[in-house]
Amino acid sequence: MTALLEAKGLCKRYAGFALRDVSFALRPGRIMGLIGKNGAGKSTTLKAVLNMARPDAGSVSMLGEDFFGNERKCKQRVGVVFGGVDFYPLKRLRTITAVTCRFYPNWDQQAYEGYLRRFALDESKPFRTLSEGMKVKYLLALALSHDALIYILDEPTSGLDPVSREEILRIFRRIVRDGRRAVLFSTHITSDLERCADDITYIRDGRVLQSADRETFLRSFDHLKTPGETGNLTLEEIMLRTEGREADEAAL
Repeated sequence: MTALLEAKGLCKRYAGFALRDVSFALRPGRIMGLIGKNGAGKSTTLKAVLNMARPDAGSVSMLGEDFFGNERKCKQRVGVVFGGVDFYPLKRLRTITAVTCRFYPNWDQQAYEGYLRRFALDESKPFRTLSEGMKVKYLLALALSHDALIYILDEPTSGLDPVSREEILRIFRRIVRDGRRAVLFSTHITSDLERCADDITYIRDGRVLQSADRETFLRSFDHLKTPGETGNLTLEEIMLRTEGREADEAAL
């Protein structure tokens, strides 16, 4: 199956940190979770994929085209949510939306208004008055309202209460149900991935340790089990044991 999004050998160097040879493929009808501890390179990876941080090396194919050569066209079919985006904090939501929708020929006002109701968003409020959770919901409403085929989200469930988090995960599952669309989202909440991710990419210190469908991913870490331990390790156990082994090796 042709990937909707494929990253190959992405590298990006900063002072004190480097993203090194990051590769993965996101197929239609799939939800991929990008996991790793804080500072591992999750946000940098997503920004490199979207050319928000120009990679030093590597390539990105999106919707069958070279992304960097067709960036504007490709971004019409991508829904993006990044934390820490403050827009114009004094502007009301309706003003921000009026500007944003002009960038998308496929803007669906009816869908947008449906998400406003679903998320209990008041367009008359200034952006800065929203809680962090409501800011995420507003950004999701924008991302979900222009017929995107790929959704790229950085920690979209962070700051949400458990009920809201489950609602967002249900939306992800509904998005990919028709087999045409795909979701890539980073998170440190492993339980979210266990409930909805089809594929998992694990990044540590700027490198991909593993990228595979969930069952293959879990089996690939069998070497971390203790003697006599049966069944798959959970994602949380994999992260704890991997990071713990790294700390032990560094101490030697």
